[in-house]
Amino acid sequence: MPATPERQPSRLAVLDGLRLVAALMVVACHYVWESFDGVHPPQYTLPTATRIGFYGLLGVELFFLISGFVICMSSWGRGLGDFVISRISRLFPAFWFAVVATTAVITLTGVPSGTSETHKPGFVDVLVNLTMLNQPSKVPSVDAVYWTLFSELRFYLLFAVAVVWAGVTYRRAIYFCLGWLVVTVLSPVLGSQLIDLIANPRFAPYFIAGIAMFLMHRFGPNLVLWGIVALSWVLSMNGLSARLESHHVDFPVSVWPARVIVTGAFAVILVVALGYTDRIRWKWLTVAGALTYPLYLLHQRIGTSILRNGYDAGFALWWLIPATAVAMMVAAYLVHRFVERPLSRRLRDGLRSALADIRRASARDTARTDTHAPGSPGLPHPRTPAEDSVADEVHHSAQTTSRVRLPN
Repeated sequence: MPATPERQPSRLAVLDGLRLVAALMVVACHYVWESFDGVHPPQYTLPTATRIGFYGLLGVELFFLISGFVICMSSWGRGLGDFVISRISRLFPAFWFAVVATTAVITLTGVPSGTSETHKPGFVDVLVNLTMLNQPSKVPSVDAVYWTLFSELRFYLLFAVAVVWAGVTYRRAIYFCLGWLVVTVLSPVLGSQLIDLIANPRFAPYFIAGIAMFLMHRFGPNLVLWGIVALSWVLSMNGLSARLESHHVDFPVSVWPARVIVTGAFAVILVVALGYTDRIRWKWLTVAGALTYPLYLLHQRIGTSILRNGYDAGFALWWLIPATAVAMMVAAYLVHRFVERPLSRRLRDGLRSALADIRRASARDTARTDTHAPGSPGLPHPRTPAEDSVADEVHHSAQTTSRVRLPN
């Protein structure tokens, strides 16, 4: 039984604010983690900021926690078609613009030496990137930050097939979390690349914990949900060393600050899940949430290009970095206002119209099939083989009789 009355899904403004916090963490990491002069490593120019800002990469983990919470919340009461439409119309418009804009900037300004991004995308690279499937296609990303989108897509696919297809319910969501946790725990033993590709065990604990915390928010906490969150947290702690080691840096990195940051991310989402922030409805938080996705997509290659050129021109980093971050936030708002919103609306309406056409055509096909089905009104019922044999004998007898002349 739920420990508290069921809450109906509604937009939680605090989550919008937390998404912007996660995005700014990633921005900070990328903006202090560059070789500004193309010769020396980042810590040569900003020794303290680089060591602290490096941990901003864990904003991605906060993103994934929020994503698990929000996707479960927004899919409640939706069918599979509506779920797919909502995800496509949400992800692609800003992404398409970001791919084109980033490619244009790279083409015009070139790729600065000494930066972490050295690839100059070709025409085919850009086309594949526009599908958001460049990572499984082994095509270099126009911007390295796109790797997180493939993790999101895998989560959406798993959740759609395992939960949304049959209808989102409390029980199905819990079973999904438990099943995904089992696969995550066993994946190192199984050693299957296919399972790792689909289940995404490195980041699965964050999506799973987010789902469980939404269930806490809607239905109230219980021992099963607490257990799912606790095990997800343990798995996330276990994976942090490998996460940090995957980023090769020229200075020693300690894992304990990462554990504190990720534990704090779990804690803050739990505060939201337990309802302590339900009354916070500041409108600016919704605006902050709207900036997050375009900011994340635009900030790295475009922003670091601005930083490198500004540094070469002699501008001081202490104000160049925050000024670039503010400029990227302004650009993100403009993209949201004049690209993402109108294009998302048109894409959503077009997909809904297409889905309605498909459903109508399917209904006509079903009705046509039913009309020709056995026992349909107005059509003879098909005979069994035994009935066919008797009918053939009667027909043969009738033909024989018609050929015999009876005596007068």
